[in-house]
Amino acid sequence: MRVGARLLLSDVTLHIAPGDRIGLVGRNGAGKTTLLATLAGQLPPAAGTVTCTGPVGYLPQDSRAADPAVTVTDRILSARGLDAAVRALRAAEEAMALAGSPAEERRAMDAYTRADARFQSRGGYAAEAEAARVAAGLGLPARVMDSPVGTLSGGQRRRVELARILFADHGTLLLDEPTNHLDADSITWLRGFLATHQGGLVLISHDLGLLEETVNRVLHLDPQRAVIDVHNTGWQAYLAQREADERRRTRERANAERKAAALHAQADRMRSNVATATTARSMARRADRMLAELEPVRQAERTARIRLPEPAPCGRMPLGAISLTKAYGGRAVLSGLDLAVDRGGRLVVLGLNGAGKTTLLRILAGHEQPDTGRVVPGTGLRLGYFAQEHDTLDPALSVRDNLALAAPDLTDGELRTVLGAFLFRGDDADKPAGVLSGGEKTRLALAALVHSGANVLLLDEPTNNLDPASRAEVLAAVGTYPGAIVMVTHDPGAIEALRPDRVLLLPDGDEDLWHDEYLDLVAQA
Repeated sequence: MRVGARLLLSDVTLHIAPGDRIGLVGRNGAGKTTLLATLAGQLPPAAGTVTCTGPVGYLPQDSRAADPAVTVTDRILSARGLDAAVRALRAAEEAMALAGSPAEERRAMDAYTRADARFQSRGGYAAEAEAARVAAGLGLPARVMDSPVGTLSGGQRRRVELARILFADHGTLLLDEPTNHLDADSITWLRGFLATHQGGLVLISHDLGLLEETVNRVLHLDPQRAVIDVHNTGWQAYLAQREADERRRTRERANAERKAAALHAQADRMRSNVATATTARSMARRADRMLAELEPVRQAERTARIRLPEPAPCGRMPLGAISLTKAYGGRAVLSGLDLAVDRGGRLVVLGLNGAGKTTLLRILAGHEQPDTGRVVPGTGLRLGYFAQEHDTLDPALSVRDNLALAAPDLTDGELRTVLGAFLFRGDDADKPAGVLSGGEKTRLALAALVHSGANVLLLDEPTNNLDPASRAEVLAAVGTYPGAIVMVTHDPGAIEALRPDRVLLLPDGDEDLWHDEYLDLVAQA
């Protein structure tokens, strides 16, 4: 596999069998998402073949694949073709009710019989009930089941796509960060579902609890060597094995270097004597072979040096909102919301999926208009917006050009310096943003904020898709940023880094001073 000129994997052969529950791990940008898309048939490999001997269900990080006009129920049922069967049944029932003659009634009855046979062959009412159970397990409330997918929040759309794939009863599941946007109860349900899945499973996740409870094999992508290290163990055993292997490699290298040094020293003493010069050369070659046969030294994995902008001066209240109202499909998600963001303030927005958290941030950022009410910019306001779905990035533009749009005053050298700090080196700067992994998109979106001078940051799930090292960098940057932050997050660690002084509870719009009892709501949201 290649991305641009960079080789990600070379000459890799692997087999995913029923019962394999594989954790696919590696740093952001190692190629995990690319590999999963390749296995799913979404991307062609540079060389080699992928062979599927059964059905495959693929959950990408981008959940916007569904037709926005399709209802949630139909989208889930479509995984087994039940949506078309149900529509045919309803049409036949309506035709029977409207039949004006015995002949029309017979035709309608025949159509109903055929439709019912198709419906039953796909599982019938038991399958409908199963779909409802999967949806409920993933936290989709009954009130949204008849709503168009396009009216849902990003988190709810993600749940719909996951529910559809799990309901499909595919032989092999390829899941890229399936716990994004799930609350604690839904994650617990998903862990139980995947732990009993009888088919194959390949899972990318930064949820260590999910990996620990689910996987029985681990594939570690090593981009330095363009290989996959296979560990036929569970998660905890894999971690212990990696640590033991690293200690063994260190010990073997130290022993070999000590022996080689002794051989070279002995050879140097023997070279001056004509009688022993040949033996000295042989000893030196033996020492060199000893070092050459060692496993190469693994370079420390690079960590992004993530920082946030130096905020421009602003007034006491740089951002406010008056009586914001917003509805989708007749359902209000914001109703008469008032908001005041103080200079340097820390506000966390909590609420269940669909409560309007992302909608609020999009309205404050000017990416969406309220039905009524208005956003009030204060003196000197400079906004920085980090979008949950990364829709501030243009997927058709390169990494460098996306940053240039956000920071037009930077020279090409300055742009590449910023990108290098966020781990985009060399040819990475020329990749289209659309091919980046979720973690790489997160880093690029954060890089775009660096020279914005923003004094109010709107951050929507800024730690999603990040590996542990990058997440730690983001949280450290959040903790030291002197400007105001309005944050939406499911990550308790992000709350601890933010140290909020206020909390806004949606959909009711109640505002309160922050206290640690609200931490219990974070994972539930």
